[in-house]
Amino acid sequence: MCGVCGIFRFDKKKVRAESVQSMLSVMKHRGPDDEGVFVADNVGMGFVRLSILDLSPAGHQPMFSSDKRYVMVFNGEIYNYIELRDELKALGHSFKTQTDTEVLLAAYQEWGKECLHRFNGMWVFAIYDNKEKKLFAARDRFGIKPFYYCANREGFTFCSEIKPLLLLHPFAKIPDQQSLFDFLVFNRTDQTERTFFERIKKLSHGHCLHLDLKQTNPVLNIEQWYDLRRAVSGAEPFGDSDSFRELFYDSLKLRLRSDVPVGVCLSGGLDSSSIVSSLFREFKKTDLNTFSAVYQPGDYGDETPYIKLYEHEAGRRFYTYPTAQTLHDDLEDFVRTHEEPMASTGPYAQYKVMELAQKHVVVTLDGQGADEILAGYHYFFGFFFKDLLRKLRLGKLTAESLHYLLKHRSLYGFKSFFYFMMPASVRTSVRVKEKGYINPDFVKKYCHTNAIADSLYGAETLTDALLDHFEYKLEHLLKWEDRNSMRFSIEARVPFLDYRLVERTLATSSDLIIRHGMTKNILRESMKGLLPEQTRTRRDKIGFDTPQDEWFRSPYWQQKIEQVLASTEFRNKNLINCDEAVRVYQNHLAKKGNFGKEIWKWLHLDEWFRQFID
Repeated sequence: MCGVCGIFRFDKKKVRAESVQSMLSVMKHRGPDDEGVFVADNVGMGFVRLSILDLSPAGHQPMFSSDKRYVMVFNGEIYNYIELRDELKALGHSFKTQTDTEVLLAAYQEWGKECLHRFNGMWVFAIYDNKEKKLFAARDRFGIKPFYYCANREGFTFCSEIKPLLLLHPFAKIPDQQSLFDFLVFNRTDQTERTFFERIKKLSHGHCLHLDLKQTNPVLNIEQWYDLRRAVSGAEPFGDSDSFRELFYDSLKLRLRSDVPVGVCLSGGLDSSSIVSSLFREFKKTDLNTFSAVYQPGDYGDETPYIKLYEHEAGRRFYTYPTAQTLHDDLEDFVRTHEEPMASTGPYAQYKVMELAQKHVVVTLDGQGADEILAGYHYFFGFFFKDLLRKLRLGKLTAESLHYLLKHRSLYGFKSFFYFMMPASVRTSVRVKEKGYINPDFVKKYCHTNAIADSLYGAETLTDALLDHFEYKLEHLLKWEDRNSMRFSIEARVPFLDYRLVERTLATSSDLIIRHGMTKNILRESMKGLLPEQTRTRRDKIGFDTPQDEWFRSPYWQQKIEQVLASTEFRNKNLINCDEAVRVYQNHLAKKGNFGKEIWKWLHLDEWFRQFID
C-alpha cells in the first residue's frame, strides 16, 4: 500500500524532481518506509512505500522493466500474484523479487491492457512507455484505491490524494457546486467522476486511461475496462450457502498473504464478525488482534456486548473510546485527512480504530462491501417489495411484509418502498423539504442536474438496486476507509469485495439474499456453527458509528456550532439558510428531534472551506 503521483507536461517543459518530491512530502503518511522519484524531460513520477510484500529494497519504486522501456508506480495489492507469477514464468519471464509489483509489470508486458482482467486485488497503477512516450493507467474494479487528476492545456497531473494536486495547482481551489448540492440534499458523495473541487476529477472505478505525449496536443483518453453488469450477467449464481462460504474462505486466504502483522477491525456487526469467526475457527489464527470503537453502555453505536462474545478467544482485543471531546480535538486533522466533506461522523470511529491499530499491525481486514452485495441497508426492503410487486408475486410480497413487520416492528421498509415508487423529480423534492434549511436559490439551480434521485433510487429490481449501489454509492465508503487507514500507515483489505464473490452474489436469486424479513440470508446461513448466534441472527445494523446526536448537545460543541451558524463567512456561502439552521439546532438541543447528521454537515463544510478553499 502506497502513494503514487505523476506529472506529464504537454508544453514540453522539463519536470523538476523537486515538484514531484513536494507532492510526495504531502502524502508521506501513505508510505513511510521508502520513496522514489523518476524524471525524464517532460515526465515525472513519484512513489512512497508502505512495505507489505518482500520488505527488502527490491520492492523499490518507480520500478523499471528489465529492458528499461517501461517504468511503473503502483498502489495496492494483487492478491493472486503468486499464481500469476507461475503462469508468467511458464511463458518465459524471470523475476528478481518476491513482489506483486514486478508481477504486475510483467503481466502488462505480456498481455497489455487485458492483464487487468487477470488481477484479483485492489490497485491504481501508472506505466510509462519510454520508447513510445505513452502513459497507461488503470483503477481497480470497484474503486478501492484512489486516483485523482488535474488536466489542462499545460499538462496532466495525477495523485493518490487531492492535497498534493492543490499544492501544484492552487487555481483548483474552486468548490464544485453540484457535489455540494448532492451532499447536502442526499448525504451522498463520489457517485460520478466529480470531486468537491471543480477542476479536480477522479478516474472512475473500472476505468483506465491512455495518454500519447508524442501528439502535438495530447488528449486524455479514458475508457471503461470492467462492466459489472455484464460480468454479473455471465456469472454463475450461488445455489446454496456452502458454495458461498467456500469462496468467502478463498477470498480470506488470499488476503492473508502478507509479510507483516494482520489484524481485523471488529465493529461487532455481522460482516466483521464473520471475518473474525472464520479466522479463528477455520484458519486457526490464534495470534489474531482485533480493534474496536466502543462507547458508554446505552450510547448509540456501542457494540460492546457483541464484541465481548470473542473475549475468550485467542489473540487480543483492543479498544478505542471516541467521545465528543476527542472529535472536537481531532476535527482539524480529521477534515484535512479526508479532503472532502462527508455526511456523518461514522468515519470518525474508523479513524480512531486505525489510530489504535497502527500501534500493533500494518494490515487490517474489515467487512466493507458486504452491505452492497447482500442488501444490508434497511431501505433495501423497499427495493425488495418493489421488485416483488413489479413481478406480481403478491403472495410472496404479503408473506415478506408480515415477516418484516414481526421481526423489525418498523414501517421504514414500507416508507422506502413508497419513496422508490415516486418519480425522480418528486424524490428530489421530498429530500429538499426534509432538510428545510437549504438555500432555495441553490436548490433551484442544481436540483435538476443531480445524479442520484434516478440513478441510485430508481431501480426496478433488488438486483438492479445492488448494482446501482456499486456504481453510485460504494465508492465513498471505500474512500473513507482509504483515508482513515493511510492516515495511520495501515493497509486495509476488504475480503467481501473479491470480484468473484461480488459477481456470483449479485447473480444470485434475491430470495437467497432477503428471506423471511432478514437481509444477508446466504451469509447468515453460511456462518451457522461459526458465528455466535446472537450475532448471526441480530436484526439491527450499526457498524462503526458514533452517538453524534448526543455529542452535539454537549458543551464541547454547543459554542462551536452557534459560532459557525452566526459566522458571516459561512452565511455568505449561500448554501444554507442559517436562521433556519439555528431553529433546527434549537430543536435538537431541546430533544424535539435528532438532527446530528445535518449539524455535522454544517460543521464539516465550515471547516472544509476554511482549510481547502478560503
